[in-house]
Amino acid sequence: MDRKAKAEVLGRELTSYPSQRAPDLPYNLILMTTKIILLGVLTVAASLAAPITYVVTLNGASESPANASPGIGTGIVTIDSVSNLLTVNVNFSGLLGTVTASHIHCCTAVAGTGTSGVTTETPTFGGFPLGVSSGSYSNTYNMTLAASYNPAFITANGGTVASAEAAFFAGIAANKSYLNIHSTTFGGGEIRGFLTPTPEPGTFGLMSAAILGLGFAARRKFRS
Repeated sequence: MDRKAKAEVLGRELTSYPSQRAPDLPYNLILMTTKIILLGVLTVAASLAAPITYVVTLNGASESPANASPGIGTGIVTIDSVSNLLTVNVNFSGLLGTVTASHIHCCTAVAGTGTSGVTTETPTFGGFPLGVSSGSYSNTYNMTLAASYNPAFITANGGTVASAEAAFFAGIAANKSYLNIHSTTFGGGEIRGFLTPTPEPGTFGLMSAAILGLGFAARRKFRS
């Protein structure tokens, strides 16, 4: 049999397979990959019920209005909606004035900008270092207690501690909450920073999009 005849025979053999057989391997591979990504998405979804960590970068430029303070600060705020706990850790230095108070404010009209009233206890975080230009602070609050809030925030958000907690946590998640350090030089706040989640919530959306894309590809493969 010459080469042309052999090629024709091989061509007939390849085209004689059922249309479903050719994509079996890539289809199974896509299904396996989809399952792995789905598992990852479910893990992310489960983690939403676990404590969520927010980072804060404080400086004068982030104040409203902005100021030229050389002061800086960093913070980590963790909220646990299951145990109803709020943990605040802050380090700061270089303030032009000395500290008069510090709070978390919520909720601004627009994410990442603007001002809002004090949410946490007044006149300041309990035990926050006052009368200094640098320092550190760590405390955990039980958000089921009225003492953890500014009474005005409770009144403005449903009148109960439960409704205030829900509004506060929602405001934090929406990037409408900031940590502020007030000083003798800047009574309205010398340095502040908005609470930013880590990791970014966009991760969940990207993984979901990947699943939809792979599922669509698998469906097209199967039907071809």
